[in-house]
Amino acid sequence: MFAVFKEQVSIDIFALDIFYVLAVICLFLVVAAFGLIDSGLVRRKNLLDTWVQKILASLFAGLAFIIVGFGIWNWQFNEAFGVANPLSEAIKSWWLGGTNMTEFAGNLDPKLVPESDVLQIFSVFFIVYAAAMAALIHSAGLERVKAVPIYILSIAAGGIVMPFLAYLTWGSVSPLTNAGVHDYVGNFSFYIFVGVWALILAWRAGPRLGVHTPHPGTSGPLPHNMGRTAFGVVLLMFAIPFLVLGCGYFVPGVGYFGISVTSSGIGVVLLNIFMAFCGGAVTGAILAYWRHDAVWALLGPLAGYVSGTAGFDVFKPWEMLIVALFAPLIVFAGYKTMAKLKIDEQKVVPLALFGGIYGAIVVGFVKWHTATGGYFGLQGKYAPGNSQITPGWQLIGVGVAVGVAAISGLILIVGIEKTIGLRVKEADELEGLDSAYWGLPSAAETILPDGAPLTPAGATGGPGGRFATAGPLESPSE
Repeated sequence: MFAVFKEQVSIDIFALDIFYVLAVICLFLVVAAFGLIDSGLVRRKNLLDTWVQKILASLFAGLAFIIVGFGIWNWQFNEAFGVANPLSEAIKSWWLGGTNMTEFAGNLDPKLVPESDVLQIFSVFFIVYAAAMAALIHSAGLERVKAVPIYILSIAAGGIVMPFLAYLTWGSVSPLTNAGVHDYVGNFSFYIFVGVWALILAWRAGPRLGVHTPHPGTSGPLPHNMGRTAFGVVLLMFAIPFLVLGCGYFVPGVGYFGISVTSSGIGVVLLNIFMAFCGGAVTGAILAYWRHDAVWALLGPLAGYVSGTAGFDVFKPWEMLIVALFAPLIVFAGYKTMAKLKIDEQKVVPLALFGGIYGAIVVGFVKWHTATGGYFGLQGKYAPGNSQITPGWQLIGVGVAVGVAAISGLILIVGIEKTIGLRVKEADELEGLDSAYWGLPSAAETILPDGAPLTPAGATGGPGGRFATAGPLESPSE
């Protein structure tokens, strides 16, 4: 009836439990924020389907992860501790039906599974991490990619590809981390990975009708509620600080450490996050007023955040501010590149891929020779701080992340394209997915007169900009 191992249910353990539970809650808010952002950017006739796809894709990815994904990530720790058959044992212990996932914490020997309650909660953190990843992948195919391909990609990403990339690049004794690759929030296994898949998905799916040339049957992609998108960005910024802190070790009485066992501190990490928001906001505001495009006022703080994801735990606040000031320019370069290539993806790819690569590389220069890698209490090649952050290893990490993402993405996305197909029927896209899939009345579309304000993408040479979508009770300007 009562716990066998009292140290597994101590006050310190409960404090850690609460710490990671709050991080999990904030990750759920991130998924909701992504939904709000996209539901404001799509046309009203695709609003419900956008929410349905995003919610289901997120949950499918989380479910796929927890089957064996947490075991794949824990593979690195079995290697470091010299466990025989490290991968199979990790999966055996940490798959959904494994002993470490199904037994109450107080009944698990702390000599074998220390802080087991915390690890079980951290598995949920990882589940929602996978869910947020799938929500972003879905964003790359808005209004034109069928649901089943999105679900397949979400399951594959959450169940296999992301856990494998996390095993390679995220965690203090992962193969690349222990060699010198530094990451904190999951830049390589989340942002760069998602950015590559988003690029491939948008490329193979093709642009929405009316994006690059006017189409007689559709308005083209005009956001119907930018206020909702702005609220989504605010919610995202609200959730980010605590989810970021969940990407580290809080050791009561000892200190706070980044996931790579880098010396850090909760106060400095929080300062860095807000310096990232502020630095990105400054340059984003300049771009917004220069281009008369409010979207950049929203993208600026997010660009600053992504630029710090690899180094929030080691940057000094003034260093983070300088790094973040340049981040929107890198994202803007990605935005222009997508427009020039006529790829209808000017949000996820610029932020996650271009911004993620910038953040991964810049930490190698700014924090050159900073100790990283290893694990508490180990000696030799796994001793804490056995490696150093360098530009070379950061570039290697980028190459591995891009390579794994590109190979897996091409196989899956092109495979889906050649079999069941990626794209919805043209008639369904014109009618609206809410009507085609869910039986809602089709929203009426209104053609704006010449000279009407262009959409953000139209203002940079994207969609024709002459069309708007209006629901039954809306005016075109809404």
